[in-house]
Amino acid sequence: MKSVKKIKISKLNKIKTKNGNVMHALKKNEGSFLGFGEAYFSFVNYGKIKGWKKHKKMTCNLIVPLGSVKFVILNDKKKLMKKIVIGENNYCRLTIPNNHWFAFKGLSKNKNIILNISNIPHVRDEVQEIIDKRLFNLYF
Repeated sequence: MKSVKKIKISKLNKIKTKNGNVMHALKKNEGSFLGFGEAYFSFVNYGKIKGWKKHKKMTCNLIVPLGSVKFVILNDKKKLMKKIVIGENNYCRLTIPNNHWFAFKGLSKNKNIILNISNIPHVRDEVQEIIDKRLFNLYF
């Protein structure tokens, strides 16, 4: 099992311009870049929790360019490892290696958008999900 030290939080640059900001996400020469599998956006509504999943192989690089999202990460034994809020006011990248359980909650009443840049494409058999989430939602 990967340790909590493998979960990385990387501050990202926001470049302000008069016609709209530029927000960095991931460069291939950064340690969090382990190859490219796919990139996708996930939306989470205000007050809603999504997730409680564990990837067997995938490393997730999660960025919230719009809104605010709280992430809760558990180790393989389902013990709390980390809670972090990222988004427009704390613009950074959260890197979660494989074999960690995680879920996230939308905190902004406007849109909450998460970008995941993963090292492998999503494959249904590669991810485990917790069906009864009631107990784990207490972490939020």
